[in-house]
Amino acid sequence: MSFDVERIRRDFPILATKMRERPLAYLDTAASAQKPKAVIDAISDFYSSHYANIHRGVYQLSAEATRRYDAVRKRVAQFIGARDPREIVFVRNATEAINLVARSWGEAQIGKGDEIVVTTMEHHANIVPWQMLAARKEARLRVASIHEDGSLDVAQLESLLGPRTRLLAFTHVSNVLGTINPVAEITAMARARGITTLVDGAQGVPHGPVDVASLGCDFYAFSGHKLFGPSGAGVLWGRHAILDAMPPFLGGGDMIERVSFKGTTYARAPERFEAGTPDIASVIGLGAAIDYLEGIGMANIAAWEHALLVHATEALSKVPGLRIIGTAKEKAAVVAFVLDGVHPHDIGTVLDGEGIAIRAGHHCAQPLMEHLGLPATARASFAFYNTPAEIDRLVAALEKTRDLFA
Repeated sequence: MSFDVERIRRDFPILATKMRERPLAYLDTAASAQKPKAVIDAISDFYSSHYANIHRGVYQLSAEATRRYDAVRKRVAQFIGARDPREIVFVRNATEAINLVARSWGEAQIGKGDEIVVTTMEHHANIVPWQMLAARKEARLRVASIHEDGSLDVAQLESLLGPRTRLLAFTHVSNVLGTINPVAEITAMARARGITTLVDGAQGVPHGPVDVASLGCDFYAFSGHKLFGPSGAGVLWGRHAILDAMPPFLGGGDMIERVSFKGTTYARAPERFEAGTPDIASVIGLGAAIDYLEGIGMANIAAWEHALLVHATEALSKVPGLRIIGTAKEKAAVVAFVLDGVHPHDIGTVLDGEGIAIRAGHHCAQPLMEHLGLPATARASFAFYNTPAEIDRLVAALEKTRDLFA
Protein backbone atom coordinates (compact mmCIF):
# COMPACT_ATOMS: atom_id res chain seq x y z
CA MET A 1 0.00 0.00 0.00
CA SER A 2 1.11 3.60 -0.60
CA PHE A 3 1.71 5.28 2.74
CA ASP A 4 4.56 7.71 3.35
CA VAL A 5 5.42 6.68 6.88
CA GLU A 6 8.82 8.35 6.82
CA ARG A 7 7.21 11.72 6.10
CA ILE A 8 4.76 11.14 8.92
CA ARG A 9 7.55 10.17 11.32
CA ARG A 10 9.19 13.55 10.73
CA ASP A 11 6.05 15.15 12.19
CA PHE A 12 6.79 13.53 15.58
CA PRO A 13 9.90 15.09 17.16
CA ILE A 14 10.33 12.41 19.81
CA LEU A 15 10.76 9.69 17.18
CA ALA A 16 14.08 11.26 16.19
CA THR A 17 15.51 10.79 19.68
CA LYS A 18 17.64 7.96 20.96
CA MET A 19 17.16 5.70 23.95
CA ARG A 20 20.09 3.70 25.35
CA GLU A 21 22.14 5.13 22.44
CA ARG A 22 19.79 3.48 19.96
CA PRO A 23 16.99 4.93 17.81
CA LEU A 24 13.75 4.93 19.76
CA ALA A 25 11.21 2.33 18.67
CA TYR A 26 8.07 3.44 20.47
CA LEU A 27 5.67 0.48 20.60
CA ASP A 28 3.43 1.56 23.47
CA THR A 29 0.79 3.70 21.80
CA ALA A 30 -2.03 1.80 23.52
CA ALA A 31 -0.81 3.33 26.78
CA SER A 32 -0.37 6.82 25.36
CA ALA A 33 0.32 8.09 21.86
CA GLN A 34 3.15 10.40 20.87
CA LYS A 35 2.33 13.94 19.75
CA PRO A 36 2.88 15.50 16.33
CA LYS A 37 4.54 18.90 16.10
CA ALA A 38 1.21 20.39 15.02
CA VAL A 39 -0.23 19.60 18.45
CA ILE A 40 2.84 20.79 20.33
CA ASP A 41 2.86 24.04 18.35
CA ALA A 42 -0.86 24.62 18.85
CA ILE A 43 -0.50 24.38 22.62
CA SER A 44 2.61 26.57 22.68
CA ASP A 45 0.95 29.18 20.46
CA PHE A 46 -2.16 29.25 22.63
CA TYR A 47 -0.16 29.81 25.82
CA SER A 48 2.15 32.30 24.11
CA SER A 49 -0.37 34.45 22.29
CA HIS A 50 -3.99 33.57 23.06
CA TYR A 51 -4.38 32.40 26.66
CA ALA A 52 -7.17 33.67 28.87
CA ASN A 53 -9.92 32.03 30.89
CA ILE A 54 -13.05 31.19 28.95
CA HIS A 55 -16.79 31.88 29.25
CA ARG A 56 -16.18 34.72 31.70
CA GLY A 57 -14.32 37.68 30.24
CA VAL A 58 -15.81 40.43 28.10
CA TYR A 59 -12.38 41.47 26.82
CA GLN A 60 -11.10 40.37 23.41
CA LEU A 61 -8.49 37.86 24.61
CA SER A 62 -11.05 35.93 26.66
CA ALA A 63 -13.61 36.06 23.88
CA GLU A 64 -11.06 34.67 21.42
CA ALA A 65 -10.01 31.86 23.82
CA THR A 66 -13.68 31.01 24.30
CA ARG A 67 -14.25 30.91 20.55
CA ARG A 68 -11.31 28.56 20.05
CA TYR A 69 -12.40 26.27 22.88
CA ASP A 70 -15.99 26.07 21.68
CA ALA A 71 -14.84 25.44 18.11
CA VAL A 72 -13.07 22.29 19.28
CA ARG A 73 -16.36 21.00 20.69
CA LYS A 74 -17.87 21.28 17.22
CA ARG A 75 -14.75 19.69 15.74
CA VAL A 76 -14.96 16.69 18.05
CA ALA A 77 -18.67 16.26 17.29
CA GLN A 78 -17.94 16.15 13.55
CA PHE A 79 -15.03 13.75 14.08
CA ILE A 80 -17.11 11.10 15.85
CA GLY A 81 -20.36 11.63 13.97
CA ALA A 82 -22.30 13.32 16.78
CA ARG A 83 -25.39 15.14 15.59
CA ASP A 84 -25.12 17.99 18.09
CA PRO A 85 -22.03 19.65 19.67
CA ARG A 86 -24.02 19.83 22.93
CA GLU A 87 -23.50 16.06 23.15
CA ILE A 88 -19.76 16.59 23.71
CA VAL A 89 -18.63 16.93 27.34
CA PHE A 90 -14.96 17.75 27.94
CA VAL A 91 -13.34 15.82 30.79
CA ARG A 92 -9.75 14.88 31.67
CA ASN A 93 -9.79 11.40 30.18
CA ALA A 94 -11.96 8.34 29.51
CA THR A 95 -11.73 7.34 33.17
CA GLU A 96 -13.31 10.58 34.28
CA ALA A 97 -15.95 10.27 31.57
CA ILE A 98 -16.99 6.82 32.82
CA ASN A 99 -16.99 7.98 36.43
CA LEU A 100 -19.15 10.94 35.43
CA VAL A 101 -21.76 8.57 34.02
CA ALA A 102 -21.55 6.30 37.05
CA ARG A 103 -21.94 9.16 39.52
CA SER A 104 -24.54 11.20 37.64
CA TRP A 105 -26.62 8.85 35.49
CA GLY A 106 -25.95 5.83 37.70
CA GLU A 107 -26.98 7.43 40.97
CA ALA A 108 -30.31 8.39 39.45
CA GLN A 109 -31.02 5.25 37.41
CA ILE A 110 -29.56 2.26 39.30
CA GLY A 111 -31.44 0.86 42.26
CA LYS A 112 -31.34 -2.04 44.67
CA GLY A 113 -31.40 -5.36 42.83
CA ASP A 114 -30.64 -3.82 39.43
CA GLU A 115 -27.91 -5.29 37.24
CA ILE A 116 -24.93 -3.81 35.40
CA VAL A 117 -23.25 -5.96 32.75
CA VAL A 118 -19.59 -5.62 31.77
CA THR A 119 -17.16 -7.97 30.01
CA THR A 120 -14.10 -9.92 31.08
CA MET A 121 -11.83 -7.88 28.80
CA GLU A 122 -12.54 -4.48 30.37
CA HIS A 123 -9.92 -2.00 31.53
CA HIS A 124 -10.16 -1.20 35.24
CA ALA A 125 -11.66 2.17 34.28
CA ASN A 126 -14.73 0.34 32.99
CA ILE A 127 -14.98 -2.01 35.96
CA VAL A 128 -14.20 -0.18 39.19
CA PRO A 129 -16.71 2.72 38.81
CA TRP A 130 -19.50 0.17 38.26
CA GLN A 131 -18.35 -1.91 41.23
CA MET A 132 -18.45 1.22 43.37
CA LEU A 133 -21.92 2.13 42.06
CA ALA A 134 -23.20 -1.40 42.61
CA ALA A 135 -21.93 -1.35 46.19
CA ARG A 136 -23.62 1.99 46.89
CA LYS A 137 -26.90 0.92 45.35
CA GLU A 138 -26.93 -2.77 46.37
CA ALA A 139 -26.99 -3.64 42.67
CA ARG A 140 -25.33 -6.61 40.97
CA LEU A 141 -22.40 -6.60 38.56
CA ARG A 142 -22.53 -9.39 35.97
CA VAL A 143 -19.66 -10.33 33.65
CA ALA A 144 -19.78 -11.56 30.05
CA SER A 145 -17.05 -14.00 29.09
CA ILE A 146 -14.70 -14.35 26.13
CA HIS A 147 -13.75 -17.17 23.78
CA GLU A 148 -10.32 -18.77 23.77
CA ASP A 149 -9.19 -16.54 20.90
CA GLY A 150 -10.06 -13.41 22.89
CA SER A 151 -13.28 -12.56 21.06
CA LEU A 152 -16.34 -11.70 23.09
CA ASP A 153 -18.89 -14.46 23.70
CA VAL A 154 -21.80 -12.43 22.35
CA ALA A 155 -24.35 -15.20 22.85
CA GLN A 156 -23.41 -15.55 26.51
CA LEU A 157 -23.51 -11.77 26.91
CA GLU A 158 -27.02 -11.70 25.46
CA SER A 159 -28.11 -14.35 27.97
CA LEU A 160 -27.10 -11.98 30.79
CA LEU A 161 -29.41 -9.19 29.59
CA GLY A 162 -32.47 -9.61 31.76
CA PRO A 163 -35.38 -7.56 33.10
CA ARG A 164 -33.21 -6.03 35.85
CA THR A 165 -30.34 -5.05 33.55
CA ARG A 166 -30.06 -1.27 33.50
CA LEU A 167 -26.65 -0.76 31.92
CA LEU A 168 -24.33 -2.59 29.55
CA ALA A 169 -20.78 -1.16 29.60
CA PHE A 170 -18.14 -2.60 27.30
CA THR A 171 -15.00 -1.70 25.41
CA HIS A 172 -14.86 -0.92 21.70
CA VAL A 173 -11.32 -2.35 21.45
CA SER A 174 -9.52 -4.36 24.13
CA ASN A 175 -6.32 -2.68 25.29
CA VAL A 176 -4.76 -6.13 25.92
CA LEU A 177 -6.20 -8.52 23.36
CA GLY A 178 -6.73 -6.01 20.57
CA THR A 179 -10.19 -7.50 20.02
CA ILE A 180 -12.57 -5.21 18.14
CA ASN A 181 -16.04 -5.81 19.49
CA PRO A 182 -19.16 -5.75 17.25
CA VAL A 183 -20.47 -2.61 18.90
CA ALA A 184 -23.54 -2.00 16.72
CA GLU A 185 -24.70 -5.62 17.12
CA ILE A 186 -24.31 -5.47 20.90
CA THR A 187 -25.99 -2.10 21.34
CA ALA A 188 -28.92 -3.27 19.20
CA MET A 189 -29.47 -6.20 21.57
CA ALA A 190 -29.46 -3.83 24.52
CA ARG A 191 -31.67 -1.21 22.87
CA ALA A 192 -34.31 -3.84 22.07
CA ARG A 193 -34.52 -4.50 25.82
CA GLY A 194 -34.48 -0.85 26.90
CA ILE A 195 -30.96 -1.13 28.33
CA THR A 196 -28.62 1.87 28.35
CA THR A 197 -25.17 1.31 26.82
CA LEU A 198 -21.78 2.86 27.45
CA VAL A 199 -18.80 2.14 25.19
CA ASP A 200 -15.21 2.68 26.31
CA GLY A 201 -13.72 4.03 23.11
CA ALA A 202 -10.22 4.83 24.41
CA GLN A 203 -8.66 2.30 22.03
CA GLY A 204 -11.27 2.70 19.29
CA VAL A 205 -11.27 6.37 18.31
CA PRO A 206 -7.51 6.73 17.67
CA HIS A 207 -7.18 3.95 15.13
CA GLY A 208 -10.07 4.11 12.68
CA PRO A 209 -13.26 5.96 11.72
CA VAL A 210 -15.91 6.14 14.46
CA ASP A 211 -19.53 7.20 13.98
CA VAL A 212 -21.45 7.17 17.25
CA ALA A 213 -24.79 7.41 15.47
CA SER A 214 -24.09 4.20 13.58
CA LEU A 215 -22.73 2.46 16.68
CA GLY A 216 -26.06 2.97 18.42
CA CYS A 217 -24.73 3.45 21.95
CA ASP A 218 -25.95 5.97 24.53
CA PHE A 219 -22.53 7.02 25.86
CA TYR A 220 -19.06 6.87 24.30
CA ALA A 221 -15.89 7.81 26.19
CA PHE A 222 -12.32 8.41 25.04
CA SER A 223 -9.05 10.07 26.03
CA GLY A 224 -7.22 12.78 24.11
CA HIS A 225 -3.76 11.51 25.03
CA LYS A 226 -4.40 8.25 23.15
CA LEU A 227 -5.67 10.28 20.19
CA PHE A 228 -2.20 11.83 19.61
CA GLY A 229 -3.31 14.85 21.61
CA PRO A 230 -2.25 16.10 25.03
CA SER A 231 -3.05 14.52 28.35
CA GLY A 232 -5.66 16.44 30.32
CA ALA A 233 -8.41 16.46 27.69
CA GLY A 234 -10.91 13.66 27.18
CA VAL A 235 -14.43 13.35 25.86
CA LEU A 236 -17.74 11.95 26.97
CA TRP A 237 -20.28 11.76 24.20
CA GLY A 238 -23.87 11.16 25.26
CA ARG A 239 -27.28 11.47 23.70
CA HIS A 240 -28.35 15.01 24.51
CA ALA A 241 -31.73 14.03 25.92
CA ILE A 242 -29.99 11.70 28.39
CA LEU A 243 -27.26 14.20 29.32
CA ASP A 244 -29.75 17.00 29.82
CA ALA A 245 -31.76 14.88 32.27
CA MET A 246 -28.70 13.92 34.36
CA PRO A 247 -27.82 15.75 37.58
CA PRO A 248 -24.46 17.56 37.82
CA PHE A 249 -21.29 15.63 38.56
CA LEU A 250 -19.31 18.48 40.17
CA GLY A 251 -20.48 21.83 41.51
CA GLY A 252 -18.85 25.20 41.03
CA GLY A 253 -18.38 27.95 38.52
CA ASP A 254 -19.54 27.77 34.91
CA MET A 255 -22.02 24.91 35.43
CA ILE A 256 -24.80 27.06 36.80
CA GLU A 257 -27.60 29.34 35.65
CA ARG A 258 -28.11 31.12 38.97
CA VAL A 259 -26.73 30.69 42.47
CA SER A 260 -28.31 31.95 45.66
CA PHE A 261 -28.39 30.76 49.25
CA LYS A 262 -31.98 29.74 48.66
CA GLY A 263 -30.91 27.33 45.94
CA THR A 264 -29.05 26.92 42.67
CA THR A 265 -30.22 26.20 39.17
CA TYR A 266 -27.91 24.47 36.73
CA ALA A 267 -26.87 25.06 33.15
CA ARG A 268 -27.93 22.65 30.47
CA ALA A 269 -25.65 19.96 29.11
CA PRO A 270 -22.77 20.02 28.36
CA GLU A 271 -21.87 23.04 30.51
CA ARG A 272 -23.61 21.38 33.47
CA PHE A 273 -20.77 18.84 33.61
CA GLU A 274 -17.83 21.23 33.13
CA ALA A 275 -17.44 22.92 36.50
CA GLY A 276 -14.50 25.24 37.01
CA THR A 277 -11.69 26.20 34.68
CA PRO A 278 -10.95 23.34 32.28
CA ASP A 279 -7.60 22.40 30.77
CA ILE A 280 -8.17 24.90 27.97
CA ALA A 281 -4.83 24.44 26.23
CA SER A 282 -5.23 20.65 26.16
CA VAL A 283 -8.62 21.00 24.50
CA ILE A 284 -7.02 23.29 21.91
CA GLY A 285 -4.35 20.62 21.42
CA LEU A 286 -7.02 17.96 21.01
CA GLY A 287 -8.55 19.98 18.20
CA ALA A 288 -5.16 20.22 16.52
CA ALA A 289 -4.70 16.44 16.87
CA ILE A 290 -8.01 15.80 15.14
CA ASP A 291 -7.09 18.17 12.32
CA TYR A 292 -3.78 16.34 11.92
CA LEU A 293 -5.38 12.88 11.88
CA GLU A 294 -8.02 13.88 9.37
CA GLY A 295 -5.29 15.31 7.17
CA ILE A 296 -3.90 11.77 6.92
CA GLY A 297 -7.32 10.11 6.85
CA MET A 298 -8.62 7.71 9.47
CA ALA A 299 -9.24 4.99 6.88
CA ASN A 300 -5.61 5.31 5.72
CA ILE A 301 -4.44 5.09 9.32
CA ALA A 302 -6.52 1.97 9.93
CA ALA A 303 -5.17 0.29 6.78
CA TRP A 304 -1.51 0.99 7.64
CA GLU A 305 -1.93 -0.20 11.22
CA HIS A 306 -3.62 -3.38 10.02
CA ALA A 307 -0.64 -4.06 7.75
CA LEU A 308 1.64 -3.59 10.77
CA LEU A 309 -0.51 -6.01 12.78
CA VAL A 310 -0.28 -8.66 10.05
CA HIS A 311 3.49 -8.26 9.81
CA ALA A 312 3.94 -8.37 13.59
CA THR A 313 1.71 -11.41 14.01
CA GLU A 314 3.57 -13.36 11.35
CA ALA A 315 7.02 -12.35 12.62
CA LEU A 316 6.35 -12.89 16.32
CA SER A 317 4.73 -16.26 15.66
CA LYS A 318 8.11 -17.50 14.41
CA VAL A 319 9.90 -16.74 17.70
CA PRO A 320 10.36 -20.07 19.54
CA GLY A 321 8.59 -20.15 22.88
CA LEU A 322 6.53 -17.03 22.18
CA ARG A 323 2.73 -17.22 22.45
CA ILE A 324 0.43 -14.42 21.30
CA ILE A 325 -2.45 -13.68 23.66
CA GLY A 326 -5.54 -12.66 21.70
CA THR A 327 -6.04 -13.89 18.16
CA ALA A 328 -9.57 -12.72 17.38
CA LYS A 329 -10.39 -12.32 13.70
CA GLU A 330 -11.37 -8.68 14.19
CA LYS A 331 -8.37 -7.12 15.89
CA ALA A 332 -6.57 -3.80 16.26
CA ALA A 333 -2.81 -3.28 16.12
CA VAL A 334 -2.13 -4.58 19.63
CA VAL A 335 -0.12 -7.74 20.28
CA ALA A 336 0.15 -9.10 23.81
CA PHE A 337 2.44 -12.08 24.29
CA VAL A 338 4.35 -14.27 26.72
CA LEU A 339 7.76 -15.86 26.26
CA ASP A 340 8.56 -19.20 27.87
CA GLY A 341 10.77 -18.86 30.92
CA VAL A 342 10.92 -15.06 30.89
CA HIS A 343 8.82 -12.75 33.03
CA PRO A 344 7.19 -9.93 31.03
CA HIS A 345 8.96 -7.32 33.17
CA ASP A 346 12.31 -8.87 32.23
CA ILE A 347 11.27 -8.76 28.58
CA GLY A 348 10.50 -5.08 28.93
CA THR A 349 13.83 -4.39 30.61
CA VAL A 350 15.89 -6.18 27.99
CA LEU A 351 14.00 -4.47 25.17
CA ASP A 352 14.52 -1.09 26.82
CA GLY A 353 18.24 -1.76 26.55
CA GLU A 354 17.70 -2.05 22.81
CA GLY A 355 15.85 1.26 22.61
CA ILE A 356 12.46 -0.46 22.24
CA ALA A 357 9.57 0.73 24.40
CA ILE A 358 6.82 -1.80 25.10
CA ARG A 359 4.42 -2.33 28.00
CA ALA A 360 4.77 -5.15 30.51
CA GLY A 361 2.35 -5.98 33.32
CA HIS A 362 -1.37 -6.50 33.81
CA HIS A 363 -2.29 -3.46 31.65
CA CYS A 364 -4.97 -2.33 34.13
CA ALA A 365 -6.89 -5.50 33.30
CA GLN A 366 -6.31 -7.78 36.27
CA PRO A 367 -9.63 -9.66 35.93
CA LEU A 368 -8.69 -10.50 32.34
CA MET A 369 -5.26 -11.70 33.46
CA GLU A 370 -6.91 -13.90 36.07
CA HIS A 371 -9.23 -15.33 33.41
CA LEU A 372 -6.22 -16.08 31.20
CA GLY A 373 -4.29 -17.63 34.09
CA LEU A 374 -1.42 -15.18 33.62
CA PRO A 375 0.17 -12.76 36.09
CA ALA A 376 1.14 -10.41 33.26
CA THR A 377 1.96 -10.16 29.57
CA ALA A 378 4.27 -8.11 27.40
CA ARG A 379 2.45 -5.89 24.90
CA ALA A 380 3.54 -4.17 21.73
CA SER A 381 1.05 -1.69 20.31
CA PHE A 382 1.44 0.10 17.01
CA ALA A 383 0.40 3.37 15.43
CA PHE A 384 0.60 4.83 11.95
CA TYR A 385 4.05 6.26 12.76
CA ASN A 386 5.52 2.78 13.28
CA THR A 387 7.34 0.79 10.60
CA PRO A 388 7.88 -2.86 9.68
CA ALA A 389 11.58 -2.31 10.43
CA GLU A 390 10.74 -1.47 14.05
CA ILE A 391 8.78 -4.70 14.30
CA ASP A 392 11.80 -6.57 12.94
CA ARG A 393 13.92 -4.92 15.66
CA LEU A 394 11.38 -6.11 18.22
CA VAL A 395 11.61 -9.68 16.96
CA ALA A 396 15.41 -9.64 17.00
CA ALA A 397 15.43 -8.25 20.54
CA LEU A 398 12.99 -10.95 21.70
CA GLU A 399 15.23 -13.64 20.25
CA LYS A 400 18.13 -12.09 22.18
CA THR A 401 15.97 -12.07 25.31
CA ARG A 402 15.14 -15.74 24.86
CA ASP A 403 18.83 -16.59 24.52
CA LEU A 404 19.75 -14.58 27.63
CA PHE A 405 17.27 -16.53 29.76
CA ALA A 406 17.80 -19.94 28.15
